[in-house]
Amino acid sequence: MPSAEDVRDWIAAGLECEHLDVYGPDGVHFEALVVSSAFVGVNRVGQHRLVYKALAGRMEEQIHALALKTMTPEEYRESTTNG
Repeated sequence: MPSAEDVRDWIAAGLECEHLDVYGPDGVHFEALVVSSAFVGVNRVGQHRLVYKALAGRMEEQIHALALKTMTPEEYRESTTNG
């Protein structure tokens, strides 16, 4: 059963991230905040596809559920300064 740290490491290995938080207390369901310059100019569906690609098939084999929040670095800066 993967840990939140495992999921974080898998994403980080396949996608350059400016900020990455992964939470998953039960080893089956995870939540991730992924901030990457690779998301600039890419719609949300495309951003999520980039994260799934970074996970290299682990969604089918090792991760039951992953709730994603993806942001560009600019969106992340605005969210942290505005509250």
